[in-house]
Amino acid sequence: MFYFDILNKHVHLFSIFAFMRKLFILFFIMMGNATYAQFNDTTHYHITLASAGSINKTDANTAYLLNNSLNFGIQKKDIYLSASNSWLYGRQNSQLTNNDFSSTLFFNLYKTFPHFYYWGLANYNTSYSLKLNNQLLAGAGVAYNILDKDNARLNISDGVLFDQSSLLANKTYHTYRNSLRVLLHFAAKDIVTLDSNNFLQSSFSDGDDYIIRSTTTLGLKLRKWISLTTSLNYNRLNITSSQNLNFTYGLTLDKYF
Repeated sequence: MFYFDILNKHVHLFSIFAFMRKLFILFFIMMGNATYAQFNDTTHYHITLASAGSINKTDANTAYLLNNSLNFGIQKKDIYLSASNSWLYGRQNSQLTNNDFSSTLFFNLYKTFPHFYYWGLANYNTSYSLKLNNQLLAGAGVAYNILDKDNARLNISDGVLFDQSSLLANKTYHTYRNSLRVLLHFAAKDIVTLDSNNFLQSSFSDGDDYIIRSTTTLGLKLRKWISLTTSLNYNRLNITSSQNLNFTYGLTLDKYF
């Protein structure tokens, strides 16, 4: 069993994996409750729990990275509501490399012509690796599905976000951003899935102030509700000249009810 020397204190790996275990327990409790819930025909619920990471230990070095996320969505006839939370934590020997948390509440409103919808969101972020103490993004926009099939979807969206941020360098600022997103989903016979979600969020007032977020996930279904997944994430916050790139692998639990 591994121990890590963190600021002259030993932290047992069990304390880290205990958090992951609690997420899995929460997932199964919610699944059990869903069995007895009574929902109408026009309401659908979706919950996703992903737990992934990597550990590398040699005689001289120890490194680990943990990536956990929990998402819950409600789909009705004309609206989709979703809440998502993610936490990325990593260390290289006694040096903290990642402690990044993100929480998002968003909705899609389908009230116009097919394949087109309005969206709105509120997003809170904090990121040690990007030198970001805290950030609040809120705004709205429009989106269109260029390709819209059961097994394949290509979506592009654009909108305006208000950004209120506090950096680790004790700098606080606010700006308005254009938020451009390209989303891709592909499924092969409900066995292999590929999802890619990419953002470019540029400030209207400063061309050198932009944010890039990219997540690409490849999943292999073991059962209808469980998959082996690998995830490649890239983030850049240009105002702090900071970026991170991480690759993790693990399990995803996915349930519609």
